[in-house]
Amino acid sequence: MPTINRNQLFIASCLALLVTSLSFGIRAGLLNTWAHEFGLKQKEIGIITSTAFWGFPLAIVIGGMVVDIIGMKKLLVAAFVFHAAGILLTIFASGFWPLFISTLLIGMGNGTVEAACNPLIASLYPTNKTTRLNYFHLWFPGGIVIGTLIVRFFGITIPDSIYLSNWKLLVGLMFIPTILYGFLFLKLTFPPTERVSSGISTSQMYKSLLKPLFIVMLILMLGTAITELFTGQWIDVLLKNVTNNAILLLTLETGVMVLGRGLAEPVVHKLSPAGVLLMSAILASLGLYLLGHSTGNMLFLGAIVFGMGVCYFWPTMLGFVSENLPETGAVGMNFIGGAGMFAVSVYMIFMGGYYDRLVAAQLPASADLAAYNAAPGGSDMATALNNAKALAGPHIINTTLTIPLILIAAFAVLFIYMRSRNAKPLPLATAAIANSYEDQ
Repeated sequence: MPTINRNQLFIASCLALLVTSLSFGIRAGLLNTWAHEFGLKQKEIGIITSTAFWGFPLAIVIGGMVVDIIGMKKLLVAAFVFHAAGILLTIFASGFWPLFISTLLIGMGNGTVEAACNPLIASLYPTNKTTRLNYFHLWFPGGIVIGTLIVRFFGITIPDSIYLSNWKLLVGLMFIPTILYGFLFLKLTFPPTERVSSGISTSQMYKSLLKPLFIVMLILMLGTAITELFTGQWIDVLLKNVTNNAILLLTLETGVMVLGRGLAEPVVHKLSPAGVLLMSAILASLGLYLLGHSTGNMLFLGAIVFGMGVCYFWPTMLGFVSENLPETGAVGMNFIGGAGMFAVSVYMIFMGGYYDRLVAAQLPASADLAAYNAAPGGSDMATALNNAKALAGPHIINTTLTIPLILIAAFAVLFIYMRSRNAKPLPLATAAIANSYEDQ
């Protein structure tokens, strides 16, 4: 039997997720640049950004259904191809459609990475899934921190006229981790998925998706994903005209997420996954309230609290399903992730149009948003547009606040239910395989 190098597989997985997060961080900082350079309306920006979020579920659902058949390695080679093609097309984009297609490709690459890496982490660490998934997903906010700092650095140190024509360099930086993870995965040996190693049949796996607990978690994932990812991706757009440091709010929020996920083990063991989710919903609600009702330095407090709230959402939802519904296998984890991303894509499109309507309501009745977006800085039209956006952004955040408030009630019920439910023992075959992996 070939040696499974657990540590190297984990490192390569983190690099692959880094590409995913860089695409979020760099793109989040470039949305206003693209709107200005290509004369795009906010609804068009919403459609472009949402494309990554429905390209993701398309790839993760299909990947989850075939990963047990073709293996995790082939899926990750496909992810490399999607990422490389998407980055290239973004660099040579000239308007709406190239940005749309390139974002779709990158979204499919992101989804394929998770389709393979989530079950890979669960297979490598079957006795500590939630903690290890938090460590793995640490690199999502970590990459956003890196990406937003890169965008912020270029925005400060390079004059705007040059910056707008050199954003392609920022996108090209994503090639570095893409090439690294592609090289590592090509040379490493992969284990079978946990579902296969445990002897659970394909029919058992699909039947388990109809269990009430799984359906409940699928629905709750819609809310946790929207709360975390919509706010993170749009924070620069929503608060740019409220503060001069909107992109740094995203950097601060995701920095807190990195720290929180790095400390996941004691938190998860003390509170349990259901307890962590309840705590997260409470803090996310408070953070969104502060972001939507504050100005100045209080916005940074809001970003810190919000980051504390959402940092455990995604990996803990996946870990909860993998630990409490292990028979759902890779399909279960990937359906959960795909549902979350699909919800974000729909929400982004809806909120993009809603944002434009809120802005238009603050402008003259015959105002052309495209003309206002293209107006030179300092002009009356640009000032009027900025004032309108300063009112619209917090309104969108306050509307989104409704979602984590509902999650508080839902996770409180889940927490009570899980305390009364007996835990299932880990399959002996899975534990034996995990103990045979080498950590080198």
